[in-house]
Amino acid sequence: MSLPNAHKGRACREGRAKRPRVLIAKPGLDGHDVGAKLVCRALVEAGMDVIYTGLRQSPQAIAKAAQQEDVDVVGLSVLSGAHLGICKRVRAELSDAGINPPLIVGGNIPRQDREALGELGVDAVFNTGTPFAEIVDFIERKVGA
Repeated sequence: MSLPNAHKGRACREGRAKRPRVLIAKPGLDGHDVGAKLVCRALVEAGMDVIYTGLRQSPQAIAKAAQQEDVDVVGLSVLSGAHLGICKRVRAELSDAGINPPLIVGGNIPRQDREALGELGVDAVFNTGTPFAEIVDFIERKVGA
């Protein structure tokens, strides 16, 4: 079953030797993960390897999983409004783990917070309703796919 707005990305069509590895996490106490699961599905359909950590992950657990799984990108799904603090802590934990993958965040993110997120080390923000193709294209560009 294909998802709306998804596409078969260059990852599938060009037969690249290494598929992008993306970790998707739900940090904090937010218990709504339908959107995160749909993004995971779209990335898989685009030919990426996706690791989904599940609900209520700590920044430390996210960084540890990213390091252990040797991911190319870390994506956070935040609907709680705590995106600034969470992104700051996740970026710090990734740095403490000695890794610096691109960090993307999706969810209910007010436009006025985008600049602050960039200053915290977030590479891209995808609001709720962003077409999956935009997320796939960004990841492929970012990891040189």
